[in-house]
Amino acid sequence: MKTRKTTLKIALVILFCFVFVIGNANNPTVTIGALKYTLYNDGNASVAGVKNISDAVVVIPPQIQFAGAKYTIIAIEYSCFKGSESLKSITIPNSVTKIGESAFSGCTSLTSITIPNSVTEIGGYAFSGCTSLTRVTIPNSVTAIESAAFYKCTSLTSITLLPNSITRIGYIEGSFINGAFEECTSLESIAVPNSVTTIGKYTFCGCTSLKSISIPNSVTEIGESAFRDCTSLAAITIPESVTKIGESAFRDCTSLAAITIPESVTKIGKSAFAGCTSLASITISDSITAIDPVAFTIGALKFNISNNNTAVVVGVSIRTAIVGIPSQIIIPPQIEYAGTKYTVTTIGDRAFEGRDLLKSVTIPNSVTVIGEHTFGGCESLKSITIPNSVTVIGEYAFAGCDLLKSVTIPNSVTVMGGHTFYGCRSLTSVTIPNSVTEIGWSAFSCCTSLTSITIPNSVTIIGDSAFSFCTSLTSISIPNSVTEIGRNAFSGCTSLTSITIPNSVNEIGWSAFSGCTSLTRVTIPNSVTAIESAAFYKCTSLTSITL
Repeated sequence: MKTRKTTLKIALVILFCFVFVIGNANNPTVTIGALKYTLYNDGNASVAGVKNISDAVVVIPPQIQFAGAKYTIIAIEYSCFKGSESLKSITIPNSVTKIGESAFSGCTSLTSITIPNSVTEIGGYAFSGCTSLTRVTIPNSVTAIESAAFYKCTSLTSITLLPNSITRIGYIEGSFINGAFEECTSLESIAVPNSVTTIGKYTFCGCTSLKSISIPNSVTEIGESAFRDCTSLAAITIPESVTKIGESAFRDCTSLAAITIPESVTKIGKSAFAGCTSLASITISDSITAIDPVAFTIGALKFNISNNNTAVVVGVSIRTAIVGIPSQIIIPPQIEYAGTKYTVTTIGDRAFEGRDLLKSVTIPNSVTVIGEHTFGGCESLKSITIPNSVTVIGEYAFAGCDLLKSVTIPNSVTVMGGHTFYGCRSLTSVTIPNSVTEIGWSAFSCCTSLTSITIPNSVTIIGDSAFSFCTSLTSISIPNSVTEIGRNAFSGCTSLTSITIPNSVNEIGWSAFSGCTSLTRVTIPNSVTAIESAAFYKCTSLTSITL
């Protein structure tokens, strides 16, 4: 009998340990009352979670006792109360020094929070999505508010005592993609303390009710999109301490009427004030050197000049870069600088890359070269006329111009670089002149609206992936001049039903027509000496091959 009682006691002890102690031997997790804790060897503990996610009121004790030992609560762990939608009130003791990432994220019923003086760090996304949170008090002990800490707290109207101990709000660089107070759409005003040197990326982005903000002299950098879409912000004073204003920092602040940029600022990011439709006055100091100091500006454009009296368009002016590029750009054939006239012969590499508001551009007959990536990513560009003077179109020159529907390449062009029109998804027609001898690598790849194309007799090489994944291409005429069809040249052209390869072709490259699932017949001439592997791989409808 005694043996049976002893065995029962041992079993109960084992069961007790299984229910209440989880985790490894070094840092076990235990459940005491309503909360779960992680215990540490140094006598400290952190709150690891809640036993019942439906609890409305939670009180975290400053200290717990387990197995005869006392543990001080110093932290609230990552995602500890995340998604506790019933939680309305939380009491945090003075022993806690850190509130971890996403600790209270998605606690949609939480209306207020008092953070004790012991806390030094509020982690990323700590209170994100607490949509009922109306006010928060941040103590002087806090030194950093990480990115997205109060992201989408849409009812937050008041932040009390943003303390002088804070040096940074959010990140300038880092993995977080949302700002500390981004989309706090009810926040009307905030005073940034004198201790802050950095206002990080997206910090107040989308705070649509924010009418005023005081930036102290301690701030040296305003990060990318820091105040973007603050549509009620009518005025802002940038102090003399600021040296850098990030890309899109005040973009789409549609109520902003005037701005003065102090002499301390040396760099202004692209589109910093783009979309500020009420901006009537902007004062810019000569101290700004961020955009190529060798270049000079005339109107909206920036040029480099050379000793042979020629000029290159290298981009847009500082004012255009920060206020936003106009929808239409006219490039002049000639400019005058310091009493000397210069002929505009080149549109330089990346000159207008990513200018997503640009809809139309006029290129003069003086231009002979369109550089690499020149109009790449101009997503609103609908039409372009390339003059007869142009001989070279660089790689990726028009890549990603999603709205470009048609283009005529003049007879003067002899070189078309790789990826020239790559990903122009609205391009339905293109005219290639007799002057072109080679269609470059991926020149028209992923032009998914292109239905037909005529290749001129001058072309001898159709480059690798030249028309790959042109999924609407139903027919193509290959002239007798072509000797080589490159690898993947027509791969993934799922609407192509037939193809006639002329007698001039010697080689059909690897995977040249692979995945052309609608191709039913193909004629291969006697001139072909090599058909590489996978040339017609997965042409599932191919019923006839004439050799």
